Amino acid sequence: MLLTDALLLHYQRCPRRAFLDVHGDLAQRDPPSDYLLKLFQDSLLHQRSVLTDWAWLPFGLPDGPLAYHRPIYPEHDWQAGASATLELMQQGVDAIHQGILLITDPAGHTFISKPDLLVKQPGDSLLGDWHYVPVDIKLGKRPKLEYQLVAAYQAHLLAQMQGAWPEAAWLILRQRGAYEVDLVERVPRMQSILEECTRTLSEPVEPEVFISRNRCSLCHWYGHCYDIAQQQQHLSLLPGVTPSRYSFLQGLKLTTVESLALARPAQLEPLPGFGREVAQKLVWQAQATLSNQAILVADPSLWSQGFSGNGAIAPFHHLPTAPVEFYFDIEAEPDLNLAYLHGVLMVDRRTQTETFYPFLAEDPSAEAAVWKDFLELMLAYPQSPVFHFCAYEVQTVRRLAQLYNTPLDSVEALLHRFVDLHAWVTRTVMLPVESYALKPIARWVGFDWRDASADGAQSIYWYNQWLTTGDRSFLDSIVCYNEDDCRATYHVKDWLVEFLRQPRLPYAYVSDGEESLPSIGER
Repeated sequence: MLLTDALLLHYQRCPRRAFLDVHGDLAQRDPPSDYLLKLFQDSLLHQRSVLTDWAWLPFGLPDGPLAYHRPIYPEHDWQAGASATLELMQQGVDAIHQGILLITDPAGHTFISKPDLLVKQPGDSLLGDWHYVPVDIKLGKRPKLEYQLVAAYQAHLLAQMQGAWPEAAWLILRQRGAYEVDLVERVPRMQSILEECTRTLSEPVEPEVFISRNRCSLCHWYGHCYDIAQQQQHLSLLPGVTPSRYSFLQGLKLTTVESLALARPAQLEPLPGFGREVAQKLVWQAQATLSNQAILVADPSLWSQGFSGNGAIAPFHHLPTAPVEFYFDIEAEPDLNLAYLHGVLMVDRRTQTETFYPFLAEDPSAEAAVWKDFLELMLAYPQSPVFHFCAYEVQTVRRLAQLYNTPLDSVEALLHRFVDLHAWVTRTVMLPVESYALKPIARWVGFDWRDASADGAQSIYWYNQWLTTGDRSFLDSIVCYNEDDCRATYHVKDWLVEFLRQPRLPYAYVSDGEESLPSIGER
């Protein structure tokens, strides 16, 4: 078996992915998305920039001009690559780019790593009075534990090849620069995970499927695993079922939607990571999914305040319906720290009209201008609520207000009108959806995007393509997607208003005593 540093990285994120990369049918992998291809390109550009500017180097180099060497070997002939790398190390070259570190254990397992750089440092080894330290160049901005354990793996293999442990291992992170990995702390954990990974990849049974969208969304096995999860009606498709909670549910033999829907919350409440509220919500979630119906989980008449996205008390004691309403969604490029589109759908119930305003920065330098245009529209209707979905819009408005010196009283007055529909949905109803993101909710209540595959990551790709090519079709796609997001928010809001108006008794709620039966309403 061949175990690479890439497999070890993927194993830490998902043992199933590492297993499928070794044993799976490669024809079942998803093609890379446009956004993933962008990340690959960004990573390559970051690596090139690091290799052309050695100012990041946190340690000294031998005197004289700096140069790095690459081992020459037939493609995929890893043994030849390791021999060529060792030869360069024995020569004492300053730095080796993408050298091959290779060790085979007595059981016949071959361990390979390909660090971005091996940099020569003083210190005795089998090579002489020098040794090498591994350096990995990462597009990420944080020294994630998974990165550090791969760096420890590289140091582990390097130590066996040169006969001495490197004094350190290094990560070169985007914007942060060099980060030293504490090998004393990380090597024991790495060795434990390496043993687990080797054992898992040597066994014939693939790990159980588990869908975790944050981790799975960019994986090339996502479609394959998702199909299996749907066929099995796997509990990981229920919102709130995390890997740790799932292990406890397995211990109670609550492994199906039906069994969880029939469970008593009191069974789950004492478990670590549950508590009363989580336990009750998981049971309600299973009931909503099983019945394909929405469940009311709070009585709107008891609310003393609305839910705003900025943490302040909202001025609305109920979900408002106003003569003029705004539905707001921002598109942003995190790498540029740029909000390039403020999309606003204005719904005028007096005239029965809907108008979409795309305040679009065609160039990053236009961010201030579109921010000003957005504010002018908002200030023209000072009593109108501004509906959005999740807290990002509030956070971005605060950031832009500070960046462009917008008067604080104007900003606070605007934010006081913001209504976070995500908060209203998640605190009032349980829906038969796999996620409480906008798309699953809006689709369940009957809204469809014109481009079903569009999402925030695709929008970022389109904007970068616009900046690169000048092709306006990319801008058109962004505006279309953003408008649909605004209209989806409008659709969800109207559905929720109607649902909350329906008389029902009793409603479901979390109580200190016995839970009442949930009230179920058709969508």
